[in-house]
Formats: sequence, C-alpha cells, structure tokens
Amino acid sequence: MLWALVAISLVEMMVVHLLIALWSPALGLCLSLASLVLMIWLVRLIRSFPRLPVMVGEGGIVMRAGTLRRIDVPVALVAGLREEWSAETLKDRAIARLSLLAYPNIVIDLVEPIEMRGGRCIRAIAHRLDDPAAFSAALRQLQRAHGSG
Repeated sequence: MLWALVAISLVEMMVVHLLIALWSPALGLCLSLASLVLMIWLVRLIRSFPRLPVMVGEGGIVMRAGTLRRIDVPVALVAGLREEWSAETLKDRAIARLSLLAYPNIVIDLVEPIEMRGGRCIRAIAHRLDDPAAFSAALRQLQRAHGSG
C-alpha cells in the first residue's frame, strides 16, 4: 500500500512541479528538491519495515513501524490481545496506531499506561502484522514462560 503512495506521489510531483516551474523556475527547483528529500525519506521508511520487524523476545515485545516508531513493552505490562474492536475505538488517543495506512489486525491491551515521547500515555497498541496468529502464539508462550498468561 505504501509503494502505491510512492507511485501516486511521483506522478503528482511531476505534474505539479512542471506547472510551478513554468510559472517560477526558482520555486519549481526548490519544491523539487524538497520533494526529492521527502521521497527518499519515504522509500527508506518503507524499506526499513522488513529490516526492523515486530519481535517477541525474552523480556517482552518490541512493536515497530520501521524506523518511524518503536515501543518496547515488557511482558508484565501485556494484559492481552483484544478479540474485536471498532474503528471508533481506534480513534482514542490512548491507543498507539502503528499500522499506519492499513487497518490493524491486532490490538494489545496494556496492564498500565506506557508514557511515550512527548508525554502521551498509551493503554493499547494497534498494529497490522503479516502473521497475527503466529504473533499471538508467541506472545502466549512468552506470557506462560513468565507466569503471566
């Protein structure tokens, strides 16, 4: 889905930048340079997703959205996975949405809030995973190993 955003953005950039360059070549050049930097950033972000996956490890889980966001959750703070949720629920600012453009397929509830950068406290994490069943099984196994599941 994000690669589609890149493709659409490239087409839009070419058309808009051409029109602006006809009106003001200097402004067109500045806009093109800024857009190029943002496009490089977006491509690097997309390429970071497979390199920086969500991980279930010894001490807890690491929830990532590539290089954009990372939330470390100790296993003791995991209350469990939600069975169902509504789109309205996901609008709550106390839920960290790491799924970016996609609708999440897992929501992890926390025992107590985690304070994020900027002072925002979250009570749940929503994400879109490639294999939510495997994640759920690994999380249950980790919770059993730590006596909290």
